[in-house]
Amino acid sequence: MDLFEYQARDLFAAHGVPVLRGEVATTAERAGEIAAALGGRVVIKAQVKTGGRGKAGGVKLADDAEDASTKAAAILGMDIKGHVVHRVLVAEASDIAEEYYFSFLLDRSNRTFLAMASREGGVEIEQIAVEKPEALAKVPIDAITGVDLAKAREIAIAAGYPAEILDQAADVIVALWDVFTKEDATLVEVNPLVKTPDGVVLALDGKVTLDENAAFRQPAHADLADAEAADPLEARAKEAGLNYVKLDGAVGVIGNGAGLVMSSLDVVSYAGEAFGGVKPANFLDIGGGASADVMAASLAIVLSDPSVRSVFVNVFGGITSCDAVANGIVAAFGKLRDAGEQITSPLVVRLDGNRAEEGRAILAAAALPNVEQNDTMDGAAQRAAELASAK
Repeated sequence: MDLFEYQARDLFAAHGVPVLRGEVATTAERAGEIAAALGGRVVIKAQVKTGGRGKAGGVKLADDAEDASTKAAAILGMDIKGHVVHRVLVAEASDIAEEYYFSFLLDRSNRTFLAMASREGGVEIEQIAVEKPEALAKVPIDAITGVDLAKAREIAIAAGYPAEILDQAADVIVALWDVFTKEDATLVEVNPLVKTPDGVVLALDGKVTLDENAAFRQPAHADLADAEAADPLEARAKEAGLNYVKLDGAVGVIGNGAGLVMSSLDVVSYAGEAFGGVKPANFLDIGGGASADVMAASLAIVLSDPSVRSVFVNVFGGITSCDAVANGIVAAFGKLRDAGEQITSPLVVRLDGNRAEEGRAILAAAALPNVEQNDTMDGAAQRAAELASAK
């Protein structure tokens, strides 16, 4: 889960990272009130989860409360790379002597943590990596030993930070490591990390990505979710305990096991090339359970998507046998019918593995409307793509 800058700033402050005072506002009037309370010059920053805010006009300096209100009114409602600005951060303005870059991230390819730091900040890190790779220090972090002051100082020296700020930088790096580990983050980035004219080191802009797999031990993170941007179908699936991701195609996909569902997406995409480029409409993994309740919830969510024109149910029976899945599908139709929900999109069901023959026989005997079976994964995907293209 990516956080807004103001949320990252709040986490930084909670863990002792030096930041400037500020608050978030959703109206121009509130922005003016915050500016008045802060006193002096402030910066108004659009809160969107994308880069390029400054170039788009989403970051402005304001001299006083009235100016802050005017600047906030101009920023609120802006569209920045497809992201509409619903809130702004009003923070103290700071003079800047030098800008640096710093981040901790999960290095998946090397199965470790990585610190990246550079004396050249304030620009996109990708730009630094391409134009001046020698200016970007990359220091692996041992997950067991972590980052203490000695390691933090080593990172700061490798980055080429000025000698006069090494002690401050080391303290900041240790605090950022605290954010990274205690908040279960996969990315903690400060760009820019600055030195003020009087030699104080501050984190002026922060980016944090939290590991949603750690949500069970981070209950407070639920309050950080952006409800406005959440897809309603994904939110509904989450409430039902289903692993669902909305995509842009026309074939709804339901399967058991993430690997099988990913493969299903691939075969639907490949088969769809013969039918005008039909693509999958979602990823939905029912996991090891295929009860009537699970299947009813899955079908209801997939069929609630107006872009879905057919559904591909792909199940390989293992711990959950195919006859249990078939009974779940039959019962799901009954539950949806009793709830007044009509299933008008065709379903193509492929059952294989444990008790597949029994499962196929159950579906055949049920003679459910708009449901057909196919023995192979490729054949079922092709038929689902064909049906979607015909509607």
